[in-house]
Amino acid sequence: MAQAPNQRITNREQSLQVVEMRRELARKIAAHVPKAGAQATAIPGLTLFRRTEPSPCYPATYEPSLTVFVQGRKRVSLGGTTYLCDESSFLLSSVDVPVVSQIVTASEEVPLLSLHLKLDMAVVRGILSQEEFQRREGSSQGHGIAIGTTTVELLKPCSRLLDLLDAPEDIPFLSDLVQREIVYRLLRGPQGERLRAIATLGDQSQRTAKAIAWLRANYAKPLHVEELAGVACMGMSTLHHHFRALTAMSPLQYQKQLRLQVARERMLIEGLDAASAAFDVGYESASQFNREYKRLFGQPPMRDIKTRRLAGSPAVSD
Repeated sequence: MAQAPNQRITNREQSLQVVEMRRELARKIAAHVPKAGAQATAIPGLTLFRRTEPSPCYPATYEPSLTVFVQGRKRVSLGGTTYLCDESSFLLSSVDVPVVSQIVTASEEVPLLSLHLKLDMAVVRGILSQEEFQRREGSSQGHGIAIGTTTVELLKPCSRLLDLLDAPEDIPFLSDLVQREIVYRLLRGPQGERLRAIATLGDQSQRTAKAIAWLRANYAKPLHVEELAGVACMGMSTLHHHFRALTAMSPLQYQKQLRLQVARERMLIEGLDAASAAFDVGYESASQFNREYKRLFGQPPMRDIKTRRLAGSPAVSD
């Protein structure tokens, strides 16, 4: 009983330390991204974001990555699950998943600030090979994304990673070391089991991730589920079950959404017309492409692209 007050003081001090670390990280992100938009950095895989106004819902694909939010609020939906990310949150994506995202709270005075770090699954597997990670807790069955609360242990290496932007000569040597620490902290946390399941060879989730990677590389080809099941070394029904568990959709739905997103990007960036973009991503019917595009994005292809250009929508989305 005598230790309880001291424990409460410790918890309060830890909370204050987390708040100060978030503020420090927010200052560093703001310094490197003075205007609204996305800022690729000299550190491979690290992108910083500043958003200054709410946005409509926007379909996007999250690759294996960590997004740390330090200011503002964003909503991310996968299937029927919605994740609300605020200044105390991080979002972990352990596999390529199609989501719908929306910036909920952001302004010029208090912009949404975040950092986005791609995860190297080879690094994850390397850390998991260490003795302290050998004990398995069982396979995780959750979706391919998870939300967590940022801690001092996670924020510190994130802050040090940003410090390297001011010492570019140190990036080649120190960047990998700091990123390994970030992955280590994720694996030690409550959401680490999802990352472990994807990275561990032989796990059903890892096999499903292999099928997802194949589908992303071959999205323009006709989809034969038996071929996809062969890539994953799984039965068709087993693949369907685990694929839906990770992505909240079937392989066919995943391919369709991926095709539409790639077509949208090519029209926006490369200036392709709708018919050319449709055939490039595997559609045989332009009318079917137009129908499905409007269903996903809310407008016919060229009208949607015109709207995005007038709004100055960036090619890179966080």
